[in-house]
Amino acid sequence: MVEAEEIWVEKYRPKKFEEIVGQQEIITRLQTFVEKKSLPHLLFAGPPGVGKTCAALCIAHELFGDGWRPNFLELNASDERGIDTIRTKVKNYARTRPIGDVPFKVVYLDESDALTSDAQHAMRRTMEMYTHTCRFILACNYSGRIIEPIQSRCAIFRFKRLPEKDVTQMLKRIARGEKLTLTPGAIKAIIYVSEGDMRRAINVLQAAAVMNKKVDEKVIYDVSAVARPKEIKQMLELALGRKFEEARGKLYYLLIAQGLAGEDILVQVHREIINLDLPEHAKIKLMDRVGEFDFRLREGANERIQLEAMLAHFGLIGERPSG
Repeated sequence: MVEAEEIWVEKYRPKKFEEIVGQQEIITRLQTFVEKKSLPHLLFAGPPGVGKTCAALCIAHELFGDGWRPNFLELNASDERGIDTIRTKVKNYARTRPIGDVPFKVVYLDESDALTSDAQHAMRRTMEMYTHTCRFILACNYSGRIIEPIQSRCAIFRFKRLPEKDVTQMLKRIARGEKLTLTPGAIKAIIYVSEGDMRRAINVLQAAAVMNKKVDEKVIYDVSAVARPKEIKQMLELALGRKFEEARGKLYYLLIAQGLAGEDILVQVHREIINLDLPEHAKIKLMDRVGEFDFRLREGANERIQLEAMLAHFGLIGERPSG
């Protein structure tokens, strides 16, 4: 029986603060808490894949060592978002004493902004009642969805999207570990596709490496279901140059030959508008149109008709005098 290959996101997940790439200011402050064994309740806010879960797991490893598992409860609030989870599973865990010499256990609640309002209020009461035996780490994408009484009881850390140099550092580390040849074009493509999301960057790299030990730009775009930026830009330039049939042909190639979703194409169009050689007022008009067509698609309109209409609008904007 062939053993399944480990998922690289887990295989290369940091276990110590020094292994974490990026978010250095936050990591320095968390290290201080751990060294003093004086951890407040924490709220980690930020987009997916930027190190929130890694930071929480590193806190557990650094605090409890090899005995971290009995002292660390991890839940995903998007799966268990109701008040019963807080009243039973979380409360029962929080009320018991920790194992070892650290005076508290840790509850990590991922996607905590998915908790209902009632569940958040129950959480606030649990945080108050069991501070002598438990600390809470809440992770969310949007801190504004966390009720104010919880926010006021937490030290809040805002995680940012990871810059290119940090993503590149991690990709090269994995490439060395897996004996991959990673071309500069592939790194640039992964950075474009992942948009600062390290989890997605690593997953794309692993998917590409299945096909070949030499990973290049073409493989990255093939496995990530994302169009090359230059293809989107060419389509827009054709539309703006009133070459509607050619622009429509490019669109059909992306939709049919590459199998991209209309909403994904629209997201890339939004990203590429800023790179067009156009005056600012024209870019503003194009952005406004993209927002309108995005709304139509999300309301259930036919993607092919709407994207063709978008190209037609771009042609009308392109033919107007710039003055």
